[in-house]
Amino acid sequence: MSLRRPAKDQPESFEFNSSSLETANSIVAKYPEGKQQSAVMALLYIAQRQNNNWIPLAAMKYIAKFLGMPYIKVYEVATFYTMYNLSPVGKYFVQVCTTTPCMIRGANKLVEACKEKISENENELSTNKSCSWMEVECLGACVNAPMMQINDDYFEDLDKEITLEILDKILNGETPKPGSYRGRVNNEPKNNRKTLVDFKNA
Repeated sequence: MSLRRPAKDQPESFEFNSSSLETANSIVAKYPEGKQQSAVMALLYIAQRQNNNWIPLAAMKYIAKFLGMPYIKVYEVATFYTMYNLSPVGKYFVQVCTTTPCMIRGANKLVEACKEKISENENELSTNKSCSWMEVECLGACVNAPMMQINDDYFEDLDKEITLEILDKILNGETPKPGSYRGRVNNEPKNNRKTLVDFKNA
């Protein structure tokens, strides 16, 4: 695993807004007395969502106090798991799957699109600071390869042209439609279903 370090430029303070606080309290309340620290991963995720997709050190310290646990323990969790971003990634965080199924189906073309539209390098903010991209391991949508994830949404059955269009939209502050770009429903075959198509006799 590569060494993960927090960003050099850090905000001085952090606290949950009203919506995040309500969600955090709801999650913590589900744990038995004395076990609330187990909610640390969920609270880190809430902080990341609130803070434009990354977790500053101030948020880790805030969560440590919130859960009554040592700051170092929160820091260890945040720096270990790669789903937590330790530096700004922009409002839109693009993750391109380049594991074997996606690679075979042309994931390199999606990477080319990201280099052209966002930045030449991974983990580098776009010119307008709105987004960044990186290659990742399997995102679990192999049937609909190649695919990418933008924040919490999956974009599947892509090619370079479609990817460029999607990236143009997020760079312009628009919200592209997630899902399959071949019109597939869930994980049905590329050329539509061949079995269980007659529900009347099922």
